[in-house]
Amino acid sequence: MSITIESIACWLVDIPTIRPHKLSMTTMGCQTLTIVRMTCAQGVVGWGEATTIGGLSYGAESPEAIKSAIETYLAPLLCGQSFSGPAALAETMNASVKGNTFAKSALETAFLDAQGKALGVPVSTLLGGALYERLPVLWTLASGDTNKDIEEGKRLLAEGRHNAFKLKIGARELATDVRHALAIKAALGDEVSIRVDVNQAWDLTTAMKGMRQLQDGGIDLVEQPIPLWDTQGLITLSQRFEVPILADEAVATRHDGYALARGGFTGAYALKIAKAGGPVQALKLAQVAQAAGVALYGGTMLEGSLGTVASLHAWSTVRMQWGTEMFGPLLLKDDIVVRPLDFSHGQVSVPKGPGLGIEIDDDKLRHYARQ
Repeated sequence: MSITIESIACWLVDIPTIRPHKLSMTTMGCQTLTIVRMTCAQGVVGWGEATTIGGLSYGAESPEAIKSAIETYLAPLLCGQSFSGPAALAETMNASVKGNTFAKSALETAFLDAQGKALGVPVSTLLGGALYERLPVLWTLASGDTNKDIEEGKRLLAEGRHNAFKLKIGARELATDVRHALAIKAALGDEVSIRVDVNQAWDLTTAMKGMRQLQDGGIDLVEQPIPLWDTQGLITLSQRFEVPILADEAVATRHDGYALARGGFTGAYALKIAKAGGPVQALKLAQVAQAAGVALYGGTMLEGSLGTVASLHAWSTVRMQWGTEMFGPLLLKDDIVVRPLDFSHGQVSVPKGPGLGIEIDDDKLRHYARQ
């Protein structure tokens, strides 16, 4: 069934976070969502989202650049055109616009939402069919204060909301970060899975030392400890230590995944629809990983509910050996959807219904949209 795109609108939506969120490269107090509305023939409307972390401090695309790329280049390219599916949409975008995967992801998401609504099926059906209705989801402890993180972790365990946690480290010297991680691990107990994300902050020598200490202390997974360009270093770390390496920034597309696996990488890949260019594109990387025997993890760019749900539909169609971190909406003080997602018992439910299965709150969209 072909979908004709009639118009595309775009907003920057600024929503405060519930607490400062400290990473190795920045501390966030607000998240900016780039929201897309795609109006198609017969009045079908699809919604998409592209979200970065800390503006340009994390990656090459900022919210302002995403909006500009959509309005200046991609929307004029797509409006008035008919597409039979996301493959044709991606081919058209890639032929005229290089890179800009965040912008393309928002548009692919909006198209899938519209197509699902037109056909009366969930986006997961368009992606191959859901294997799971609920997916495991961890929480990131990232206040930067060891005692506060321990208190937060214990509270969430007692509430039954999460039973696995990720720690953001790398902003401080190695000894301080290791003490911080191991203190939290000891306080929360052996039954709780603790992972760490270094966000590329270490060089290879530091990583060798840090990995050994984290492994001995019972940490379950170490995410992107060294810069994304050092693929050989990442492969070396994955082969040297028993604690698995999670490749994140180093693996955006199926080509990245193939190159790492071919070099002997033995850890896991973090899938993110934004860095791949959309849900369909992210699943291409998943297929490469599955063929190579590399484990999968559902990653987030700390999206709101809209971008989170787009990811959940994709993740529901494959086995995520390391679960997901789709907690982005919980980090925000508010959101732009009518009904919040169901987070409970360490899991999150994939919405049912046509398309993405969520409804946008127009009043909140207008309230938080940047003027």
